[in-house]
Order: sequence, then structure tokens, then C-alpha cells
Amino acid sequence: MTTTNAAPPPGSDPTTGIAGWRMGEFLRLLFMSLWSLPEGATTGELLDQIAHATDLTDAELGRSPAAPAFSRYEIAVRSAMTALLKAGWLAHENGRWTITDAGRLVCKDFRSAEEFHTQSERFYQEWRQDQPAFQLVSERAAEMAQEQIRQYLLGLKPHEFRLLVGDLLRAMGYHVAWIAPAGKERGNIDLVVLPDALGFRTPRILVQVKHKGQAVTAEGLKASLSALGAEEYGLLVSSGGFTHEARESMRGNPRIRLVDLELFCRLWIEHNDKLSLEARQRFPLKPIHFLSVQD
Repeated sequence: MTTTNAAPPPGSDPTTGIAGWRMGEFLRLLFMSLWSLPEGATTGELLDQIAHATDLTDAELGRSPAAPAFSRYEIAVRSAMTALLKAGWLAHENGRWTITDAGRLVCKDFRSAEEFHTQSERFYQEWRQDQPAFQLVSERAAEMAQEQIRQYLLGLKPHEFRLLVGDLLRAMGYHVAWIAPAGKERGNIDLVVLPDALGFRTPRILVQVKHKGQAVTAEGLKASLSALGAEEYGLLVSSGGFTHEARESMRGNPRIRLVDLELFCRLWIEHNDKLSLEARQRFPLKPIHFLSVQD
């Protein structure tokens, strides 16, 4: 599709040029996309899915004078998602959107798409009033930064990613006794971690690192558990994440911890001041400040 700077049609929202019923249609498609995704999706993924599910007009693809970096369609969907977040229909955590239980119940109450349009439009219009367009800039920048970090980590070789896992565990106060050498890509143990350098304290932690693969399944977790001794704990780091079933199978298990790419990055930032210089050079991050919009 080719974007244009077409003027908003008469009677449309002055900021986006998109009618309320059309906004409701976008949100209906958004909820359809999220309904079967327990792990959720990023804003970019949802925008792409909506764009592929409906034909966007020139006006919807055109740029808004209030925020020239974004299409009117993108501004409208992002703003409406934030409104539904405040309404409790959607949740947003670690860069991913999911439908809440309340959102699922509300959707089931609608007898038609028209009712969904009406209700979602009401939430959207209530939230949209007096919201500054520059808020979208910081949100988009944060998403772009997250995606850049994700691509950087996924571009690392398996051994390079294992080294980062070791760097993080050291910064968290653990002693990394062994890291699998480059070229070793099989087996259920990639790092052996101890609570102290002499190995007097227990438990010993066995770490398996899955890199560049698909989301780890419940069956895959069973294979990892098979390597644990009775007094050992397990840590599974997967850059491809974990399926919903896999996470549920480990819920309440005190001996296993699952770390996906989002959690890995949060822990890296949290313990940044304790990372070695070599670790920071391997995975260099720096903070960027944006104007804060208060609720």
C-alpha cells in the first residue's frame, strides 16, 4: 500500500480522521488476533495483523499533522489500545499485549460487532480527549528499542548468548563454575552455577540455554528436568520464549525457573551496575530519557 497525505473525511475524529465505527472494527480485529494468543503480541505485530485483515484507506494511511511520524491508523489504534488498557480489557507487560479475563467476559456479552463498535468507541473517545500526540513518540521509540535489542540478542551465536547468561548470573551474585564451550550445542546442561565460589553451599543450579529456536514446549521442559538431581535446581533460558502450556506446567514448581528474552533484559538492566566491563561490552546498553506524561 502507498501512504498519502489525504485529508480526513468530514465528520471524522479531528486527530486521526477515522470514524468511530471504523475504530471499533480495528479493535474487533485486534481482539480476534489476541483471543488465541495466551503469550500476547507486540504493538507492531498487532498493527500488521490488522492491516492485513482489512483494506486501509488513503486517509487512514496518511500522516497526521499532530504526529507526522505516524499514520492516522497507527495513532488511532495505539491510542485506543491504551484506552482499553485503562478500562481493564487489555493488559500490557514486557512489551506484549494480552486480553484480560474482564476483556474476554465483555466480548462474550456482545451480541454483534455493532455493539462491540459502540462500546469500544465510547472507551476510545473518553480517553482520547486532551491526550498529547507526543506521547506516541516515546511509546514508539521504546518499542523500536526493544525490537533492536531483541534482534541483537537473536543475532548472537549460541556460545555468545551463553556467555551473556554467565555474565548476568555473576552480576546477580552467583559463581559460574562451568560454561559449555563453543561448538557444544547438544545436551541439557550449558552452565553449572554454585551459590559460592568454593561450592560449600547448596543447591547447585544447572542451566540450559535455548537460543534461536521455537518456544519451548511442555515436552521440552520434561527433557530438561531429566538432568536434575534430587538436590539440584534448574534454570532454563530460552530466547524463543515458552509456550503457555510450558509455563503452566511449571507453575508452583520451586526447583525450576524460566527466563525468556524479556525477563533476561529486565534482569540485565536491574543488575547493570554489577556487570563487568567485559559483559557491558558484549551487550552494550545505555538509557535514553523521554518526557514523562503523567496520568
